[in-house]
Amino acid sequence: MHDLLSKLSIQVHPNVFLKNPESSELGRRIVEGSIDLIDLIGFEAFTFKKLAAEINSTEASIYRYFESKHKLLLYLTSWYWGWVEYRLVFSLANLEDPVEKLLKAICILTSQVEEDSSFTHVNEVKLYNIVIAESPKAYLTKVVDEENKEGVFSGYKQLVSRVSQLITDMQPDYKYPHMLISTVIEGAHHQRFFASHLPKLTDSLPGEDSISEFYKDIVFSAIKAGK
Repeated sequence: MHDLLSKLSIQVHPNVFLKNPESSELGRRIVEGSIDLIDLIGFEAFTFKKLAAEINSTEASIYRYFESKHKLLLYLTSWYWGWVEYRLVFSLANLEDPVEKLLKAICILTSQVEEDSSFTHVNEVKLYNIVIAESPKAYLTKVVDEENKEGVFSGYKQLVSRVSQLITDMQPDYKYPHMLISTVIEGAHHQRFFASHLPKLTDSLPGEDSISEFYKDIVFSAIKAGK
């Protein structure tokens, strides 16, 4: 099993990068260093010049992998969605009960992230922080329609579709599965941010993960109401 996990590679749409960073040691250093730096200083302050200094390389070398820091952010968020889907598939593989599968899926989408030793060049906790704080900047742009046609958001859409299918399997007549799941994902990220920085905008009850429990209530109440 360890040998199998060590060979895992999260697939990111090739239109996001110029050269696949997974293909070289430098590429993996770019990914690792960018996660560390963006988590530390934020995306606005992040530059390839600062990243080059962080990883002891050159701006020109980084530009051989990514044409802009926007594309690098797209890569990081796409990698994250692919990793979440990998966790989802792995966790649901031996479950049969549709309710249990959906509950598990909601937990994966809404719970705090822990570091995954299967991917040594990616700190998933720091990447999770970046996704919470910065991922809307990957698609709230003037070029979103063009990039969507290029397929760069396919990983996120595939994840939403996979979990939406769990809802459809339970309640085929429910009309809004994709809307519900994308709302769960984005809303949970907002609530995690509020919990860390604006706690009066959320609720935290002792002895439970209140955010995950809230979204379980939302999803199953919506499905029940949609019958």
